[in-house]
Amino acid sequence: MLSRLMNFVRACFRPRADCCVHTGSDASGHQDGLLWYKDSGQHFNGEFSMAVVQANNLLEDQSQLESGFLSTSDLGPYGTFVGIYDGHGGPETSRFINEHLFQHLKRFTAEHQSMSLEVIRKAFQATEDGFFSVVSRQWSMKPQIAAVGSCCLVGIICGGMLYVANCGDSRAVLGRLVKDTKEVLAIQLSAEHNASFESVRQELQSLHPDDSQIVVLKHNVWRVKGIIQISRSIGDVYLKKPEYNREPLYQKFRLRETFKRPILSAEPAITVQQLLPHDQFIIFASDGLWEHFTNQEAVDLVKNHPRNGIARRLVKAALQAAAKKREMRYSDLKKIDRGVRRHFHDDITVVVIFLDSHLVSRASSVRCPNVSVKGGGVTLASNTLAPYTTPN
Repeated sequence: MLSRLMNFVRACFRPRADCCVHTGSDASGHQDGLLWYKDSGQHFNGEFSMAVVQANNLLEDQSQLESGFLSTSDLGPYGTFVGIYDGHGGPETSRFINEHLFQHLKRFTAEHQSMSLEVIRKAFQATEDGFFSVVSRQWSMKPQIAAVGSCCLVGIICGGMLYVANCGDSRAVLGRLVKDTKEVLAIQLSAEHNASFESVRQELQSLHPDDSQIVVLKHNVWRVKGIIQISRSIGDVYLKKPEYNREPLYQKFRLRETFKRPILSAEPAITVQQLLPHDQFIIFASDGLWEHFTNQEAVDLVKNHPRNGIARRLVKAALQAAAKKREMRYSDLKKIDRGVRRHFHDDITVVVIFLDSHLVSRASSVRCPNVSVKGGGVTLASNTLAPYTTPN
């Protein structure tokens, strides 16, 4: 079985001229084949480490870290923003979020003169509305864009508070030191919206009591309408607006009967908590990482290794686990090209934020240098969206 699989891989592996695969560095990170990483950097509340590995033909994971101004006002507040955007069906939605969500957040923070749950919800909704407008403009020429969507995980550290907002199944996990035992306990911060969880299925059934097929067990996997696993996302317009669930959209996305209310939601689940002195770090990652690690396993790996390069170490450990599951060597997995690589693992994005308590507790009005890093560095493949103007 393994030999046949490797023969298939070798037959499919062809160097591609349009793939910017190289070993080198740029202003914000390093590229090594399909792996991009920034081993260490400074943010308003401590240090950070980022890494991204591509599996899909087009990279569908997008991510960013923004530190400094969290408002369009030069009066603050200041803090750190982390975004993990795990796209599906294509890269368009995750790229759109990467360009617009933080800008919306800054604008609404300035209007409200503070960070709040309302500000975060407005930023998510403005991003959703903006992508709807892209789909509306492109529908006649590119109807499949209606079936492109993205999970959206956001973390904001501001004024000693931590806000975590999530749509989909990316995950944020806090590492908290237990003083008596010196252990670092894993605490999951984000609620996941995946139909594999009974609570999510119950939520969908309560929202759609007249639809007995709102969740369907298909090939031993629970799916919303038998199509998609997540119940919340940005995009996926074909399951939110019935006028886009028709020809010329591919038949596999079209429902037999029209729907009266949106099937998926872009409403984020948001938690807010005060950061404590023994809160050590936060791991933000797309589900490509969590397919291979429990929360505690990931936290233990961060705890037991140096900060520098820890995100890259997490990604490498996930790839080693993926190779082991397929009875392969890690060195052989690394040779497999994008696209074919998706048979072995998903795109994986990891951002580790270390929390220095004396920096977390300082006033949010303290000035600091602005830092902006987009995960992925050099884009491995391009796909341009139509221009978008931020609504007033």
